[in-house]
Amino acid sequence: MPPDSPSRASVLQHVSHNVRRLRHAAGLSQSALAERSGVSRRMLVAIEAGEKNVSLGTLDRVAEALDVVFSDLIRAPDNRDPNRINELAWAGSQPGSKAVLLASAPARREVELWEWCLAPGERYDSSCDGEGFSEQVFVYEGCLTLEIDGATRQIAAGEFCMFASQRPHGYRNEGEVAVRFVRNVVF
Repeated sequence: MPPDSPSRASVLQHVSHNVRRLRHAAGLSQSALAERSGVSRRMLVAIEAGEKNVSLGTLDRVAEALDVVFSDLIRAPDNRDPNRINELAWAGSQPGSKAVLLASAPARREVELWEWCLAPGERYDSSCDGEGFSEQVFVYEGCLTLEIDGATRQIAAGEFCMFASQRPHGYRNEGEVAVRFVRNVVF
């Protein structure tokens, strides 16, 4: 990420706080975490100080050594919704190149990735999924009307939503242009 990026600063602060907190909770010294993760102690010191722009691969190794998932390291510590992350995780050297981790959900068996397009006036009513299932929807064009248990919510392009899908739910396009979205079913 660019060194002067405000997003970089907040993510580095989250990572710094979370790695330190999780390392202490696991009863590990920096040396022990370095040995367990294969990440140098010097790198861990810099990460915990918020001084080092760390690679995604390095964070994966630290997360595995701490027995947590990647999103636990970059999530804002005061985040009230544990599934909603919405943090910039990577920025490339070219303007506009980025990766934002929108959300995370535990999965026991599988995650299905779907691409959807609903023409104007189209609707899809989904059957209720099993207990513990959830869906993640990211709209990238148009505006999706999501109905859950009879209540509706508008999700505009660039927005996302997560919900437990063992309840009656459906998707509608009430607009005048096609709505395109990505849907993950987590079970």
